[in-house]
Amino acid sequence: MGMPTNLGIIDLGIGFPYGSVEEKVRTYDFFRANLKDAESLREMEFPAQYMFKQVPDIVDPSVDRVAWVLERMDRFGIRVAKVGVSEHGIRARREHPDRFVLSATVNPNDGVDALRKLEKQKAEHDIVSASIFPSGLVPQAAVNDRKLYPVYMKCIELDIPMCINGGIVGPRMPSWPQHVEHFDEVCYDFPELKIVMMHGGEPWTALAVKLMLKWPGLHYMTSAFAPKHYPKDIIQYANTRGADKIMYCGYFPAGLTLERQFQDMPNVPFKDEVWPKFLRENALRVFRIPEAIARATGRPFAG
Repeated sequence: MGMPTNLGIIDLGIGFPYGSVEEKVRTYDFFRANLKDAESLREMEFPAQYMFKQVPDIVDPSVDRVAWVLERMDRFGIRVAKVGVSEHGIRARREHPDRFVLSATVNPNDGVDALRKLEKQKAEHDIVSASIFPSGLVPQAAVNDRKLYPVYMKCIELDIPMCINGGIVGPRMPSWPQHVEHFDEVCYDFPELKIVMMHGGEPWTALAVKLMLKWPGLHYMTSAFAPKHYPKDIIQYANTRGADKIMYCGYFPAGLTLERQFQDMPNVPFKDEVWPKFLRENALRVFRIPEAIARATGRPFAG
């Protein structure tokens, strides 16, 4: 059978395009203090640009960015997108509540204010997850740093998953905060917490699989990876004991076009029974996406 074409895909990571290069550059100011090399600081439009080609994330300022994203979702059979709590994300959720859910970014260096922010965003926007970028924090803090622990506790209280970058970081700054071994201690200390590892976990994907086997609350999504580059350890795990743990995240338009994603996608050697879980069912369950959305399937993938 292969990849289904009318499933109603859940994409766990879609963003909105920028109206100018300057707007794009400003987006990454939050971790610019961690960068030292001249190319990252002055020459690249975004700090991981050396890894990606022809990134489709700048449009004319007159373009309706929500409509722009929605048209592309329809074209590729994406029924629901998880987007950030931003001006465009909030509008997308307000105007199309059956197509968008929101996720909050958290900076644990903000202390109690970070917890208040999460509570406020849950109350006002019904966020379905929170995320932390350990290497992108200023100052950096590891996945298992105790200053992150109150945020983990708050996610348990709010009953939302925590999405955390794992593995070697793309921008040219230290990766030690995201070593996959750090997840082991957090899973031990917070057995009720649902954790979703983002951005690959490389080169420790075998360890990531071992930890997912060990800890029920640990999951993985494919953010920042084109399907032809999905780690072999992850594909094998999904096809054996991990079908309920691996989820699709396209990372469009920050790094990859949907054309690239879905040109490669049918060639991923998932078993037939894995595809619905990978593209939809696991995301609905882990992120508790509302039942009204879960019942909808959306348009078929047009290719």
